Amino acid sequence: MSIEKARAHLKKWGRDKDIIEFDVSSATVQLAALALNTEESMIAKSISLKGQTGAFLVVTAGDVKIDNQRFKQEFGFKAKMLTADEVKEWIGHEIGGVCPFGIHENVSVFLDASLKRFDKIFPACGSSNSAIPVTCKELEEICGHVKWVDVCKEKEKPIKMENSL
Repeated sequence: MSIEKARAHLKKWGRDKDIIEFDVSSATVQLAALALNTEESMIAKSISLKGQTGAFLVVTAGDVKIDNQRFKQEFGFKAKMLTADEVKEWIGHEIGGVCPFGIHENVSVFLDASLKRFDKIFPACGSSNSAIPVTCKELEEICGHVKWVDVCKEKEKPIKMENSL
């Protein structure tokens, strides 16, 4: 089970007991924010991508999305998401529980600058009903990131139309 892989990984830092398991799903940013009673932006989402030599993760704040131009400038190629089957096979977790803990050894982790505005963030822990509170500094140490990147932009907010009738 993926949560057990994440738990074993976090145990190396004495953080395995800090995993929060919910009675409800936290499989999406919105559901995780509801389960934690926090802002969606504070959910650290792990985006599973295809690299030129395999898979990698970019961990971002919950309120942003990949900016294709910035991504290409940083990595030298266009962002391409893994399929659901590839995520499990290449990363080691299933969609809804993807996190930078307990992943396959050959998977690199990049942390996006969008996370740096928070004192505490909440990544998943390998299951669709788990999270752990961490600081950016703790996340850096625990996930063994390659480096910080700046490859995201704010999501476009829907325009609210006034009812004119």
